[in-house]
Amino acid sequence: MASAKDWIEAFRPRTLFLAVGAVVLGNGLAFHESGLNAVTFILTLLLAMSMQGLTNMANDLGDYLKGTDITGKRQGPTRTVQGGKITPSLMKRGIGLVILFVAAIGALLVLRVAEAIGWKWVLIMLGIGACAILAAVFYTVGKNAYGYKGWGDFFAFLFFGPVAVIGSYFLQTFSLDFQPVLPAIGLGFISTMILNINNMRDIDNDRSSGKITVASRLGLANARIYHALLTFGMFTCFLQYSFLFAPAPWYRYLYAIVFLFQLKILNDLFQKQNKAMDPYLRLTSMSGLLLAIVFSICINI
Repeated sequence: MASAKDWIEAFRPRTLFLAVGAVVLGNGLAFHESGLNAVTFILTLLLAMSMQGLTNMANDLGDYLKGTDITGKRQGPTRTVQGGKITPSLMKRGIGLVILFVAAIGALLVLRVAEAIGWKWVLIMLGIGACAILAAVFYTVGKNAYGYKGWGDFFAFLFFGPVAVIGSYFLQTFSLDFQPVLPAIGLGFISTMILNINNMRDIDNDRSSGKITVASRLGLANARIYHALLTFGMFTCFLQYSFLFAPAPWYRYLYAIVFLFQLKILNDLFQKQNKAMDPYLRLTSMSGLLLAIVFSICINI
């Protein structure tokens, strides 16, 4: 019987920083334009964290079933199904329960604002939510899991960047405009960076087990260059937002101090490989949350 500690481990709390960051960023941008509803913020935060946990649990199961976690070459921490703490059948039931929870929270959140956004947008938002659930599950689960065909980076960028940030913004402002787009893309780049670190760490294991990732296609040297491009692209997106929508006073740019932390991570990744890269998953996720918080403060002062 799996313990509560085992389920918390399967949820992978260290990866939740960026999910929180996406909601903070979307709401910070909304506050700059119109204001905030506290209940909407809390529900959106709960939804984002649950979606990230669902993705992690499905990934735990999918990589085990495909044999990727049991080659003996994986460099990351032992996962719950891999380590026998949670059986595959029990994990499937756990995933089903989390899907029901995510669907319930998502429906409640959208229905709360139905009158403000109209039923057309209610259906669109529910459709996007359903797609997000499917993307979370079929990242590594199933015969055609897209994470095994090199599409993981794109979907990580899409759902934990633009969808999460712009969706959070829309639920507060009830409008779609260009203001959240650049920061949303920037945070999507950070999400992609986190997955790229994971894939650089496990590049040899992924190749030997037939898992196709951007990193395994590029090779470690080029994957590091790819990571640098994502990092500088992220810097550009946040700064460009400031130039367009919050250009003055000067202290609105103080969030750029966080870039120094991210540059340190980038420099270290050029020196590390295999298991030594693992701590930078958490550090990059934390840097995304830190940037979202400091950026949101800076644009609203």
